[in-house]
Amino acid sequence: MTQDFKANELRSYWMPFTANRAFQARPRMIEGAEGIHYITDDGRRVIDSTSGLYCVNAGHCDPHIVDAIRQAAGVLDYGPAFQFAHQGAFELASRLAMLAPDGLDHVFFANSGSEAVDTAMKLALAYHKARGEGSRTRFIGRERGYHGVGFGGMAVGGIPGNRKAFGQQLPGADHLRTTYDRTRQAFSIGEPEWGAELADELERIITLHDASNIAAIVVEPVAGSTGCLPPPKGYLERLCAIAAKYGVLVIFDEVITGFGRLGHAFAAERYGVTPDLICFAKGLTNGAVPMSGVLAGCGIYETMMQGPQFLPEFYHGYTYSAHPLATAAALATLDVYRDKDLFARTAGMEAEFCETMMTLKDAPLVADIRPIGLICGIDLETGAQGIGARGYEAMQRAFHEQDLYVRVAADTMIVAPPLISEIGDVAEIVSRIRAVLRTLR
Repeated sequence: MTQDFKANELRSYWMPFTANRAFQARPRMIEGAEGIHYITDDGRRVIDSTSGLYCVNAGHCDPHIVDAIRQAAGVLDYGPAFQFAHQGAFELASRLAMLAPDGLDHVFFANSGSEAVDTAMKLALAYHKARGEGSRTRFIGRERGYHGVGFGGMAVGGIPGNRKAFGQQLPGADHLRTTYDRTRQAFSIGEPEWGAELADELERIITLHDASNIAAIVVEPVAGSTGCLPPPKGYLERLCAIAAKYGVLVIFDEVITGFGRLGHAFAAERYGVTPDLICFAKGLTNGAVPMSGVLAGCGIYETMMQGPQFLPEFYHGYTYSAHPLATAAALATLDVYRDKDLFARTAGMEAEFCETMMTLKDAPLVADIRPIGLICGIDLETGAQGIGARGYEAMQRAFHEQDLYVRVAADTMIVAPPLISEIGDVAEIVSRIRAVLRTLR
């Protein structure tokens, strides 16, 4: 077998969520990073306006996080996660429980947001069975929701492109309508005034299937991957109250909103509600090492602690759960968040961030802008080539012509800069987006 290869060979790597043929025709290569910038293979410094994939909250290559990973790699490269553990896992779980809403005191670790969601769904099923309600097997998601790429997460997700090629997925899932209505909410800052009553549809769906058959509802506090859809004022509170009335568990997917994106450790704190389970990932390790997890309430944990003590109470887990390098990265990342007070800093910066993003309201082709916390969706009018073509062109031009990395979802540009960004950085991002929009067809 030959080991010869071409340095510029691009076909072997099948890229995820990527137009592979278009990428190969005009690559966008990143070779380094520092602070709020990426560094390209030709030495350009590109502003990272979306924190990688909403995960590099503390900025790229933070020295404290880098040093923690380097040191951990020389001490314990791997430890078995089944029947054995290392101290870092317990320390991290304790610190996360202290950050979480009261009562969410137990952490089950995984490696990605997708795994966290599937873990939470399995916990919901196992919990109901352990308490003698094994008929509760249905899940409720929401249109335009994104909960990863596992079959469970796809089933409760509500983005058609992520579902259409994969058949039935997990049977029995139903969906609430999206909280977004441009005719009533366009150019809202933060939580829209209209839409809390949309939560009442949960009662209709529960009645349709009977509460005795429903395990949990899975929602993002702010729908992120679909283009930043903040919840209407009062919506989440109403949703949680209805679910509690019927004994349906509430799972918050905080993979994007966790760790400061909305000015709090978790969005649940912002909205004053406590779900039964919280999924987290991304910002936990600042994107440096893959890691995720689920925060679970004491009632769920204690209910599961039954049966012979020598047998697992929950037959689930991953080879790399609580990996030593990941726990080291996470602990260091939590240090940075604390020492730099990044959550409070984001809360203090939100109003100015939103105001700055809204200055794009008069830019060409802008159909809506939705800023909240330190994340914003900018909808572009769909072009003659169809959905996604204009968004792709905007991403291409931003990178190659404006030294700007911006995430796009179809024809929506998503700005979610690192939490260390200054308002001047945000203004520069807006200026470069405006320059891109002037060039679009």
